[in-house]
Amino acid sequence: MGREACNVMIGGEAGQGLATIGELLAKSLVRAGYRLVVTQDYQSRIRGGHNTFTIRVGGEDLQAPQEPVDLLAALNQDAVDLHRREMAPDGLIIGDSSLELGDRALALPFKELAEGRFFNIAALGIIGALLGLDEEIPARLLETVFGKKHPEIVDKNREALSRAYAWCREQAVISFKLPPVAEPPRRLLMNGNEAIALGALAAGVKFYAFYPMTPSTSIGLNLAAQAEKMGLVVEQAEDEIAAVNMALGASFAGAPSMTATSGGGFALMVEGVSLAAMTETPLVIGVVQRPGPATGLPTRTEQADLGFILHAGHGEFGRAVFAPGTVEECFHLTRRAFDLAERFQGPVFILSDQFLSDSYRAVDPFDLDQGPEARPGAGGGDIARPYQRYALTDTGLSPRLLPGLSEHLIVADSDEHTPDGHLTEDLQVRRLMMEKRLNKAEGLKREVVPPSWFGPERPELLLVCWGTTQGSAREAAGRLTAGGLKTAVLHFAQVWPLVPEQFVGRLEEAGRVVAVESNATGQLARLIRRETGFFIKDIIPRSDGLPITPEYILGRLSR
Repeated sequence: MGREACNVMIGGEAGQGLATIGELLAKSLVRAGYRLVVTQDYQSRIRGGHNTFTIRVGGEDLQAPQEPVDLLAALNQDAVDLHRREMAPDGLIIGDSSLELGDRALALPFKELAEGRFFNIAALGIIGALLGLDEEIPARLLETVFGKKHPEIVDKNREALSRAYAWCREQAVISFKLPPVAEPPRRLLMNGNEAIALGALAAGVKFYAFYPMTPSTSIGLNLAAQAEKMGLVVEQAEDEIAAVNMALGASFAGAPSMTATSGGGFALMVEGVSLAAMTETPLVIGVVQRPGPATGLPTRTEQADLGFILHAGHGEFGRAVFAPGTVEECFHLTRRAFDLAERFQGPVFILSDQFLSDSYRAVDPFDLDQGPEARPGAGGGDIARPYQRYALTDTGLSPRLLPGLSEHLIVADSDEHTPDGHLTEDLQVRRLMMEKRLNKAEGLKREVVPPSWFGPERPELLLVCWGTTQGSAREAAGRLTAGGLKTAVLHFAQVWPLVPEQFVGRLEEAGRVVAVESNATGQLARLIRRETGFFIKDIIPRSDGLPITPEYILGRLSR
């Protein structure tokens, strides 16, 4: 007898190839038609330390990670010792026969199945066989991945895989077989950072500057891999100050531009945020959060930078802040960020975190024809001379010409300036220019993505969340509703500006309201109180670097 879903954890140290096993297994499962949620937990080192790659897989759409482990593939003794207590009652530990696996375990003769460097492929075969995955699916994937670059090892990979499948078929072990998916649909295996990169490409990004900082680095690496094909420039700068200013310079010249970093790197970019606002230059900034302060936990997750992003940059000006909760939202909201940045001529933020950046999901192919595309600049033919780059308008939006593309002279200044761009200390002009810039903030409010509602109307319990806590909150709400407690979820995929009319009624109609946030102080709850007066007094916080799970929410609610 099989099961509807299975939580598979691969544990070991950096350098043992567990990420290779995990990614190959995840791709194979997606090709077989399954849905999944991947959670990667790794330490900030090249080799050693304890890492895990966890795949929750099933035939139905899965929203969140799961805490109990059904199948643990231990690549070393630490994996057994550290995760034994996390095993589900009917779980199974598999590992080499040289390890002390304990009860409910399957000892593997790795030395009989493969040469040392192919142990991870043998482990892939064992896990695939236990899940009931057709052997041909990972076999074809191995040929695809290694065939072109390393054709000499394809046969050895295939041999190790086949031996593992054959050995596993001879064992009498608990069944973890998943129900087969008839006519598997074509889906993509993608994590949050890959989706942000793809969204930027779909929006028409032409310049990306970054300084490597975990967990944001792979956005730039993915864009660099496509740069030649897609006609964009990717620049690894000497630091984050250079990165943000390079992106601003490229945007000023007319290239839709982006930069991304994490909290410590963004601290260096803050002056550039104000510069973008004053010069009214479009810029998309990705901030992939990790725990702070300072270096904090470089490879863990948190949602503690919301207040920082909201107030970054001296002076007062408008901004928009998106907080995608799914891989799909990473794609769509990045496209939207580029559109808003170009139309409202200023900084727009994408606020993600390590959990989503590294969490692979099975996603349906995106419709690239549906969605906005960044269109910088305006035509100069009908604009009177002298051109006023910062012309006063009711909307705050001025015609933006691009340098060198018309006969008009374009003057810009980081000081306060007159409508034609020249520095001024006329305080009446200062007042008018401030009003102009703040009027753009009013326009941004009219473009706000409203929070999403999941569940029954007028619930007894309402979970309020933002960003990547969406999936866990929805699954916890589903379990509570099934148990008789009418529960709903209000999820914010855009956390600034807030438009109270979109959600305050929901808060007031609910029985009990609880904020679910991966930070210690309930930053969104505090922001909602500041902007609306509604006090969410109950908070489920988490700030230990691990993602919020449904089990975590349910455990805190029961206290």
